[in-house]
Amino acid sequence: MGVDPDRIPTEFPAPSFRGAQERALADIRDAFAAGNRVVLVRAPTGSGKSLLARAVMGAAREMADAAPNEATGAYYTTPQVSQLDDVATDDLLDDFNVIRGKSNYDCILPGEHDTPVNRAPCVRQRGFDCSVRHRCPYFSDRAIASSRRFAAMTLAYFMQTAGSEVFRKRDVVVIDEAHGLAEWAEMYATIELRPDRVPVWDDVGVPDIERDAAAEEDSLDRTARFVETLRDVAKRAKDDLVGQPELSREEVARRDRLQELIGELGWFLEDYRDHESPTTWVVDQPDGEGTAITIKPLDPARYLKHTVWSRGNRFALLSATILSKEAFCRGVGLDPASVALVDVEHTFPLEHRRLYDVTQGSMTYEHRDETIPKIARLIVRLMAEHPDEKGLIHAHSYAIAGRLVEKLGEFGVAARVRRHTRENRDAELEAWKASDDPEVFVSVKMEEALDLNGDLCRWQVICKAPYLNTNDSRVARRLADGQWSWYHRAALRTVIQACGRVVRAPDDHGATYLADDSLLDLFERAEADTPPWFRDQVDAMTVPDLPAFDPHAALAGIDATPSGPTRAGRRARGDGTTRSEGRPRPSGTTGRTGRGSARRDAADAPEDAADRTRTRTETDAERRRNHPLSDVWGDG
Repeated sequence: MGVDPDRIPTEFPAPSFRGAQERALADIRDAFAAGNRVVLVRAPTGSGKSLLARAVMGAAREMADAAPNEATGAYYTTPQVSQLDDVATDDLLDDFNVIRGKSNYDCILPGEHDTPVNRAPCVRQRGFDCSVRHRCPYFSDRAIASSRRFAAMTLAYFMQTAGSEVFRKRDVVVIDEAHGLAEWAEMYATIELRPDRVPVWDDVGVPDIERDAAAEEDSLDRTARFVETLRDVAKRAKDDLVGQPELSREEVARRDRLQELIGELGWFLEDYRDHESPTTWVVDQPDGEGTAITIKPLDPARYLKHTVWSRGNRFALLSATILSKEAFCRGVGLDPASVALVDVEHTFPLEHRRLYDVTQGSMTYEHRDETIPKIARLIVRLMAEHPDEKGLIHAHSYAIAGRLVEKLGEFGVAARVRRHTRENRDAELEAWKASDDPEVFVSVKMEEALDLNGDLCRWQVICKAPYLNTNDSRVARRLADGQWSWYHRAALRTVIQACGRVVRAPDDHGATYLADDSLLDLFERAEADTPPWFRDQVDAMTVPDLPAFDPHAALAGIDATPSGPTRAGRRARGDGTTRSEGRPRPSGTTGRTGRGSARRDAADAPEDAADRTRTRTETDAERRRNHPLSDVWGDG
């Protein structure tokens, strides 16, 4: 016997149920008992999806009840590394055996402690006999995860181990945060051919896929011919490396990348030549001959069949934002007839998860220059509304984030602002979370997998409707095919995910402010796909009565000396406006007009000009550089 649905409620790992968990488990049990191979569990943020996942996994066939050829046990996988970190440290999930990729482990051989396992002697030297392999952290974790009842891993590692003799098919597979499964599969199956990704780039002539295509040969056909040539060159280069008795770390990296490249190219050629494959491929080469080529799949159902659907007998897919069962099934290659959707009720009080309409205009590209300064002014007013509480700004892109930080600096409130780049993203996020001050974090692409429970964050601003980039060839192709509902669902999904960052428990509370007019339009266009509990939030949305624009009030909760950024902020105490952004309101401002005084201050004290735009991030970096132990911290 395979999955035993009746065991699902009894396998719940917590001592008691909260919210709608007990009802959800009963519904999941009934869905599997009805014969469905796949159950989609649409559970709002904070409903304890990981605990529901563990209950489903516990119903998998056990080894004692299985024939030798029958699958047993369960996999837990998620595309989010932070989600895997969470389950790895959850005491209620201590029977999850976590395995990560080799690059996450250090070799323990003498002299190799700074060497990741994927660059260790065992992969550098042919026939290397490792004396400590039984203690190697990677192989130890892999052996445990592969032999125990429950294995947990990222979706990337799960897909990479498809066909592995170590991680074979199991009875149950649970995918957490599964809403973006089709998009993740497209990303993993995308082939990027550029100099830093192709070790033999200089050994092949890269054609102009579009211009050089003959009349009888389209760009995709020409791409396939080039890929075949490139694969042959890569195979010869890899074979030369494999034949050597010992390799350097650099040569190991080259060999591994060549092997990976050969596999990617082979997969594309096999799928492209299969006329029955449902995959549609698009090719980008914006800069012509000799330049990078990107090969992207649409609707990679065949890829998912191999990497996911062949890996288990039964599946539970959990997310707050699987908005349409039929559309989701189409995107991932599932038959809706064998899929059930279980909706979990949202039990957080509506008044704890309020939405507020503070729209300032359109954030489409042609109107952005006019709207961004208004949003920056709005943020100053929200700082005054929440003087002692941390805030999160969802800027959508680094370009928008940069403009916002620049304007906030001009308004003199940079002392309360933290920002990040692509390189220091995680470090700045942790610094913001650890700070005792009511910092405001201007973020990019942090709408998902971020747990800001309690005072970690009490308010947030969504600056732009998160529509996908229409310049992406996959997006353009779908829109050309009329898939506008898909386009709006993708944006709504991101908004709902963002709204869940600041309210994580029934007794938690947080405010979400919507600054882009297009968000209101999105709610109308995607109404049919909106979960009822989020529709309640939209219907209850109000326009708040915010304080007037006053940079001094925005900094009231900062305990700082009247120097540096704070002094600049206090000098720019208002702008004399009598108008709220888009709505008439009394100004209530005091002191000198912000822009005029800012100019006079700059003239009178030029040494403070940089202070006015220096955020917490820059201030912290300078403090570390000037600290006597900066060389220990790695900043010297």
